[in-house]
Order: sequence, then C-alpha cells, then structure tokens
Amino acid sequence: MPNDTRQHCSPSALDALAIDALALDALALDALALDIKAWGQALGFQQVGIADCDLAQAETRLQHWLDASMHGDMEYMARHGHKRTRPAQLMPGTLSVISARMDYLPEHQQAIDAALADPARAFVSRYALGRDYHKVLRARLKRLAQQLEDRIGAYGWRVFVDSAPVMEKPLAEKAGLGWIGKHTNLINPDAGSWFFLGEIYCDLPLPPDQPASEHCGRCQACIDICPTKAIIAPFQLDARRCISYLTIEHFGPIPEALRLQMGNHIYGCDDCQLCCPWNRFARLTNETDFFARNGLDATTLVELFSWDEAAFLSRTEGSAIRRLGHERWLRNIAVALGNAPSSEAVRQALQARLKHPSALVREHVSWALAQHRL
Repeated sequence: MPNDTRQHCSPSALDALAIDALALDALALDALALDIKAWGQALGFQQVGIADCDLAQAETRLQHWLDASMHGDMEYMARHGHKRTRPAQLMPGTLSVISARMDYLPEHQQAIDAALADPARAFVSRYALGRDYHKVLRARLKRLAQQLEDRIGAYGWRVFVDSAPVMEKPLAEKAGLGWIGKHTNLINPDAGSWFFLGEIYCDLPLPPDQPASEHCGRCQACIDICPTKAIIAPFQLDARRCISYLTIEHFGPIPEALRLQMGNHIYGCDDCQLCCPWNRFARLTNETDFFARNGLDATTLVELFSWDEAAFLSRTEGSAIRRLGHERWLRNIAVALGNAPSSEAVRQALQARLKHPSALVREHVSWALAQHRL
C-alpha cells in the first residue's frame, strides 16, 4: 500500500488538508509574532509591533509636503523616489516591518522646564544628551533579528534606525505603537512621545497589528507653544521654521527673523513635547546610555562656546551631536548668546570669536553682539 495517503483522498478532502496546512502556517506566524514582541521587550524595547507595507496615504502626504518645499535643505527627503514609501523597493522581498520603540526621557519634566527657562544655560534636546541612539537601537534590533533567525533559519532582513529612506512614524502608527500627533511626532497613549523608533524590514508574511487611532482631539497646545510657529496647521510642520531643523539639518545662516524666537536652544527643540498632555504618562528611561554626558543638561552657553574644535570632538564622541560639526555648534550657540541676558562674560565670549575663520560663525557672532548693544 502506498505511504502517501493523499492518493486516497477525495478532492474535498485534499482541499481540507490544504486549508489545514495554511491554518497551521497562520498559527505558526501568529505565535512567531508574539515571540518577536516578547524578545524585543527582553532586549529593552518598551513595545514592538508589526506593520504591513502599504504606505499609500503616507506617500500622498509626503509628496504634498515636498511639493510645498517644506523640507528645506533636506534634499535627501526627495532623493530616493518611492523607496521611502514602498519598502520593497528599498529592500526587495520585504513583506513585513517590525517596528520597535524605546523610551529615552532622562529626567523629570520639571528639570527640563528649569533648563529651558534659564536663558544663560544651553538647552539641548533631551534625546541627544547621551550616547548616539542610532548605535544603541541598531545593536538591539540586530540582536532581535538574529534571535528570529536562530528560531526559523535564514530569512531576509535589514535593520534601520533613522538611517535610510524609511517612513518610521507612519510604519510605527500602522504597527500600533501610537498615532502621529498634530506636532508630527508619534504619541503613545500609555507613554507619551519621549521614545526612539527603529525598524526591521523582513521577507516574512507576519500578521500585522491593528493601526493606532488618533487621540489629539481639539487640543492644539503644541501648535500654540511652537516658538517659531513651525506647526502651520494640525499635522503640518514647515521644517524651514522648526528649531530642530534650523539647529541640526540646516547648513547656512539661520534666518534673522527667527533668531530671537530660538531662545537658548542650541541643538533641537522639545517644546512641543513638553506641553503635550499625553506626556504625563511618560516614564524615565532605564537605559544608562541615554543619561546626560559632559554636563550637557546643565552647562552655560559661555562654557560651551569656549570649546575649541578638539574639545568639541572629544566631548561629543559617541553622541548624535557630533555630526553637527564645530562650525554649526558655534553658530547655534552664538544665536543663543544673542538671546541671553547681557553680561560682561557674554560679551567677552562673543568678542573672542569675532575673528573666527568661518564667515558663518562671524556673521552670527556679530548679530549676537548687536543684540547686547541695543
């Protein structure tokens, strides 16, 4: 008697066997998705979700934003065609995206408010106070991808942490990690918005999670608080006016019309997060890599302005700030010193940089000195 019992099955029985096999595959993928989420939390992520690759709505919004030139100098936002919104074009064979978030809030909000309120102190966006988040998240995501490989064998995967044309916030929203708020940051109902995102593109047909729904309601605190009015409408950010863009992504002179509104921000801006009511649920990070280094959470503008290039490179080693470069570091601090209370120390610090080799630095120093002669 033949060993292959399928030879003795009716067509209807064969169909039933095929359906059972598919069901087993689906059950196995469901179980695998649960394992991935558990492994991710064991690796230090607060939440892991799974998204499909349909970003058609995000693609339309992105194109409208680009057409309006609201990306400013960020030419890379338009450089890669549809690779940003069609994951399989970036990594052929991609069927699912594993999206993960990791909390980074290093201190209570009262301490952040105090730093922002002291015009003599430099304010650095809290995500950049510690070790470069790209390195931290990338290493954990690689371990997660390899753990999955240990379980199922070789498969196609690639890790991203703000390092390639990836729509990380729309993907995280589809993966159920939160919704994109009116300030265009991702908000989680249980954790606020103080977290990083990272992704694993893979060729596995993993079951997608339920996308998050939006819960900003009628609140527009982030729109009202923005110092430079960069949030021009709910869910619409004009990067050309955004302090984070101006201090990090922009390479030329900071527009004079926006300098006074920048206050003591020298790297990034957290104002729209600080006022968000959902951040009352934010939790402090347990990751020591995200704790402040070199006193960047409490150092004066005058002290930071005194760093020469060697000091800047040494003290920002392993930090996201280092990519800024010493020239733009001085540009940003010069603007903040122009907004600081007048004092002999401030004027002397600026005078010492009047003959800096960089025309960009000299122009901003001259502007800052002019503010103290008014």
